[in-house]
Amino acid sequence: MNRLDFTPYRRSTVGFDHLFDLLERQARNSGGDNYPPFNIERRDTDQYRITLAVAGFRLDDLEITAQQNLLIVQGSKRDEPKEGDMLHVGIANRGFERRFELADHVRVENADLADGLLIIDLVREIPEAMKPKKIAIGGHTKLEVVKDDEEDQADAA
Repeated sequence: MNRLDFTPYRRSTVGFDHLFDLLERQARNSGGDNYPPFNIERRDTDQYRITLAVAGFRLDDLEITAQQNLLIVQGSKRDEPKEGDMLHVGIANRGFERRFELADHVRVENADLADGLLIIDLVREIPEAMKPKKIAIGGHTKLEVVKDDEEDQADAA
């Protein structure tokens, strides 16, 4: 069995238990079903895209549920009347459930089905209160939000 041991890291870190539990759970479950195949793409600093190959599924056959830190994509199998004897069945038409663990503050922005691909766009939105702020020294109460270089370039454009 392929087991990861995070004990050395658990001894020297505080507050990362959830992360190590998540990695161990994913390692245990990785030997399972690979249907439907999917891609995960980083499109920008805070934008992601999940693309699932769901050939044969209609819009009504798919369900996307977003919970806190969890995205569940389900496809339900439908029974269609057969017009003849199938000599070979190579197109999978079985139900599935695919789960994706999401980081804090990641939400689903859009979902679309086109050409047999289910495309789910995700965006990470960090609340203003959690962004780093510069603290003035000397009793001044003015606080400024620290901007990344990429944000500065976007603001200038």
